[in-house]
Amino acid sequence: MMSFVETSRISFRALKANKTRSALTMLGIVIGVMAVIIMFAVGTGANRQISQQFASLGTNILMVRPGADRGPGGGSRNTVNTLVVEDAYSITEHCGAVAYAAPVYGGNAQTVYGNANYPAKVTGTILDYFAIQDWELVSGRAFTDQDVRSATKVCVIGQTIVEELFGGEDPLGKIIRVKKIPMVVIGILEELGDSPRGNDQDNVVIVPISTAQRRMFSPSRPDTVSMISVKAIDETHLDIAQKQIEDLLALRHKIRPGQDNDFSVRNLTQFVESAKSATAVMTMLLTAVAGVSLLVGGIGIMNIMLVSVTERTREIGIRMAVGAKSSDIRLQFLVEALTLSLLGGMIGIVLGVGGAQFISTGFGWATEVSLMSVLLSFGFSGFVGIFFGYYPAYKASLLNPIEALRYE
Repeated sequence: MMSFVETSRISFRALKANKTRSALTMLGIVIGVMAVIIMFAVGTGANRQISQQFASLGTNILMVRPGADRGPGGGSRNTVNTLVVEDAYSITEHCGAVAYAAPVYGGNAQTVYGNANYPAKVTGTILDYFAIQDWELVSGRAFTDQDVRSATKVCVIGQTIVEELFGGEDPLGKIIRVKKIPMVVIGILEELGDSPRGNDQDNVVIVPISTAQRRMFSPSRPDTVSMISVKAIDETHLDIAQKQIEDLLALRHKIRPGQDNDFSVRNLTQFVESAKSATAVMTMLLTAVAGVSLLVGGIGIMNIMLVSVTERTREIGIRMAVGAKSSDIRLQFLVEALTLSLLGGMIGIVLGVGGAQFISTGFGWATEVSLMSVLLSFGFSGFVGIFFGYYPAYKASLLNPIEALRYE
């Protein structure tokens, strides 16, 4: 039996003699591996970006909304506002696992300063809201509890409002009109960027909740809020805080046993997991589609190898006549198929990594090439070479030497 090294040398020589055919045979493997790596990179990058965006909001944040919970990924079953300002203060006072709780009520409104105007999101809340969101002010101050009690016409604005209304002018102390109501700018938020949903967090005007309720918007009940934002002491107290809030509000809202709550408590971890699950499903679907290219490439290898067996029948007969065994012939064609698939896999890895970087820089998508995706795609390309190369190799090893020598 010939040595593996000698068999490999013969295989490489045969591939080198048919460079164009070998390159075309590898093309399916190259495209398949490249596609798998790029799809994995896009999916992994999307998951990382989701985690980073939600982490910037704080992983120990809870949101209490009116209406019964629909379940995972759902919102409220009705639109009746059942939460009031006093619910938020009660949560802060009676829930030991809660650090801060802030009622939120607002809407969209046109902001005007001089000849400039811009549509903005108006958020009415209390001072604790800044601590919950970990928002810092680059200048000025936040409103006080006294401002909330007095419904003072003051506001804190985001960087988008600063740029759109004031340009290079200092906004502090200036009066802007929000829903035609004059508001004194007392603070400017640091730049926040986009939220996980892609909304501009800098396009915001934050006012005392009493100001939003009494002067800007008209809730059905004077103390109604659209949401209560809550910050637990830390991540380990998140579930405890959620249970304490549910028990407290059920008591305050007189929810009887067996009745659905008229509120829902959700934490950002649930949103992160839901978003990651959706991204993972899409990644697996796209990767499966990309994997089809690998299978197509494997079928291409098998077809070309079968053609090669037919074309090299006389060569096989001569090798057998001079002492080569069936196992030598089978190993030679297996090595040729494996070499084509692994070489195609390596080229595909290079192109896949480069393609992922191009997508990241050219389109601004978050991509991350993982070692697992590289090893998986490379290993699968080797498996494809062996699996689809075995039949042609087996067929070549069964040739009768005499019949092979007669073949023209």
